[in-house]
Amino acid sequence: MTNELEDIVRAEIEALHEFFVGWFTGALDFSSFDEGFIARFAPDFLLIPPAGIILSLEELSSGIRNTYDTNPDFRIAIRNVKIQRVLDNEIIATYEEWQRNALASTPPDNGRLATVIFKSVKPLQWLHVHETWMPGSIQAAGPFDF
Repeated sequence: MTNELEDIVRAEIEALHEFFVGWFTGALDFSSFDEGFIARFAPDFLLIPPAGIILSLEELSSGIRNTYDTNPDFRIAIRNVKIQRVLDNEIIATYEEWQRNALASTPPDNGRLATVIFKSVKPLQWLHVHETWMPGSIQAAGPFDF
């Protein structure tokens, strides 16, 4: 796995989460939704959040669209991005997502471990994400200094 590919994957993960921060805090223009969010995903994208439900892109995008400018103190830090496998047409990576002041999560300061499958086209397309909570003792320790 090349450093260049790792840099591309990390940049995409960080860019999507920067979109979330900008969207939830109202820092982005409302008209940026399709380009900043929808365009990143394969039409058959699926998300399994820590709650263990399955969300289609349509369900996820509807929920995200309705949260514009609802959380001015929300922050995300992405850590420990690692490419786990590179297949013919897909890239599997893991990363930690640390959230601070997440009003829709309990606890609002939390950490989750995510596995993402990207379709390896240019630009990368998000195909599947599965998130799980970090253990409580790790979440409690943070760090939330972002």
